[in-house]
Amino acid sequence: MTKAADGPSLGFVILIVAVATIGGFMFGYDSGVINGTQDGLEHAFGLSKLGTGLNVGAILIGCAVGAFLAGRLADLIGRRTVMLIAALLFIASALAAGAASSSAFFILARIVGGLGVGAASVLSPVYISEVTPAAIRGRLSTIQQIMIITGLTGAFVANYVLAHTAGGSLGILWFGYPAWRWMFWMQVIPAGIYFLALLAIPESPRFLVVKGREEQASGVLARLLGASEARRKVGEIRASLVADHRPRLSDLIDKASGKVRPIVWAGIGLAVFQQLVGINIVFYYGAVLWQSVGFSENDALLINILSGSVSILACIATVFLIDRIGRKPLLLIGSAGMAVTLAVVAGCFSIAALVDGTLKLSDQTGTVALVAANLYVIFFNLSWGPVMWVMLGEMFPNQIRGSGLAVSGFAQWIANFGISVSFPALAAGVGLTATYGFYALAAFVSFFFVRALVHETRGRELEDMVG
Repeated sequence: MTKAADGPSLGFVILIVAVATIGGFMFGYDSGVINGTQDGLEHAFGLSKLGTGLNVGAILIGCAVGAFLAGRLADLIGRRTVMLIAALLFIASALAAGAASSSAFFILARIVGGLGVGAASVLSPVYISEVTPAAIRGRLSTIQQIMIITGLTGAFVANYVLAHTAGGSLGILWFGYPAWRWMFWMQVIPAGIYFLALLAIPESPRFLVVKGREEQASGVLARLLGASEARRKVGEIRASLVADHRPRLSDLIDKASGKVRPIVWAGIGLAVFQQLVGINIVFYYGAVLWQSVGFSENDALLINILSGSVSILACIATVFLIDRIGRKPLLLIGSAGMAVTLAVVAGCFSIAALVDGTLKLSDQTGTVALVAANLYVIFFNLSWGPVMWVMLGEMFPNQIRGSGLAVSGFAQWIANFGISVSFPALAAGVGLTATYGFYALAAFVSFFFVRALVHETRGRELEDMVG
């Protein structure tokens, strides 16, 4: 490892980014584990379609609250401290969800897990943005999305293996418990690793400066950037902060106009549109969706793994592109690509045949739908998946970063809740064609939103952000 006095230590930067992004893995795993457990939940708790939606979407209530509280709490007690709390919430939720004896207990357990997911979703990217040099910040921040998708794919693989071993999600595994319960309990392993790894990384130097712990901040920055650069950076951080008060939600209001700052609306819009395009329908209901149009449970779970794998490859491509072509061009490419591919999926569902009350796709149409759905996943993970989180972590000025993340994260998870909980009822009511048509329309509108309101942040220091 390069000595601090001689210059920056890329190895140390990569180490702490790797630990922080385990939060992204947990975000993905906790979100994806529900995909494949619906049969078990319906059988154990006697759920209706609305009940299934509420049990699946319960985590999102906790996510919204966790995201809102985490941004503010991180300004009070630190980024790393809140991430440690999130890790403990992951462990508690996994144990309780797998052991749930009623729908109400399960929902409560998932809300607890959601608090951790919401916290990790906003704090991992902001922590990464605060400890990485501007020149490589986009690439390293994008690793967060790779880890989210890796977590999702890890959950899909674990669910597939457990269901395959037991002969189905309702099959009995170890100690007489069905496979779907073990799908939740398996999460304890990565959650425990996350907690222990967090103990090895430092607090964000920008938080330390805000708290007046400049000597400690300088020590962290010296290991990150080198000793001489650390002294300059501490001064820049100090100068960028408003000295007369601590960060608070009212900072989101422009004092001159009395209105919410435009940068806040841009953050909320990015967060909401990321969900309105329907990506989490693929992640939460993928198995149910593909079974509903004629695929077996085993094939549907394998399709989930395929979607997760292509997502990882798309995110890896983003790592090489985001600091070269910028954030805004990637968002525009993603919006256009998602609008087209979602429209194709909706078109395929529109010509599906109704057999014994269930939609059935022909072999040819099923292939087109599957290819279009995976192209949609690629476009999302090349753009809106990683770029939205990168931008939320870096677009707000230092003084309002915690508050801006709080309201944007809250909006993101509320939109996620609305889309996810409504899907089973919409699919059964207005049908898959209209439902996916709405997602396609949202992707189309998002293109013009980005053109009008989103400003490029590539290569800019966090201390230079204005809004």
